[in-house]
Amino acid sequence: MRSTSHGEHLTQITRFGAVNAFFVREPDGLTLVDTSVPRSAAQIVAAADAIGAPIVRIVLTHAHPDHAGSVDALVATLPAVELLVGAREARLLAGDRTPDQGEPPPRGRYQRTRTRPTRTLVAGDRVGSLSVHGAPGHTPGQIALLDERDRTLLAGDAYTTLFGVGTAAKPTWRLPFVALASWHRPTALVSARSLRALDPARLAVGHGPVIEAPGPQMERALKSAGA
Repeated sequence: MRSTSHGEHLTQITRFGAVNAFFVREPDGLTLVDTSVPRSAAQIVAAADAIGAPIVRIVLTHAHPDHAGSVDALVATLPAVELLVGAREARLLAGDRTPDQGEPPPRGRYQRTRTRPTRTLVAGDRVGSLSVHGAPGHTPGQIALLDERDRTLLAGDAYTTLFGVGTAAKPTWRLPFVALASWHRPTALVSARSLRALDPARLAVGHGPVIEAPGPQMERALKSAGA
């Protein structure tokens, strides 16, 4: 697992060269955003130890196994850690795939966890320096997080940056799997557009490098997806 710092507050931790989780430094310790694939817990804890700060909370952008795969193992290792999950996505973690009224049924694989959230999140909530924004489409309840200190956007899989910036709304030939795994692509496109409107200074996503001043690349991705 490789660790890379971006600015004062963000550390990217990458497994297999393509699956990201992130540490956001807060006054009381680290917020871990996503937990990577299963069997990543020991490496995530080691990365936090190298930074020299405790992991005090985990926030999940969504419930796919490459983002929530190490939740139970981390909670077992860090029994005091908080787990924060979007309210809609928490049901998927509990194994409840019942669609809300008017929703298409969830499809694909979701991580089922023994751990229940300490707190569920909705758009407008705050987690330390991070504001919560709805970003459904890739999954029914995906959230994104904006660091209000430096406008870093942690977008989950609403965007990808591996082999160029793209959205979860349209498969690309070099990185098709994120969009192919998306629950509802029209909703994913709406979310991608709303996140672009936040005008982030930095874009951090589940798959690919962190992008500085990402606005023009996000615009091109939206145009390619039909927005």
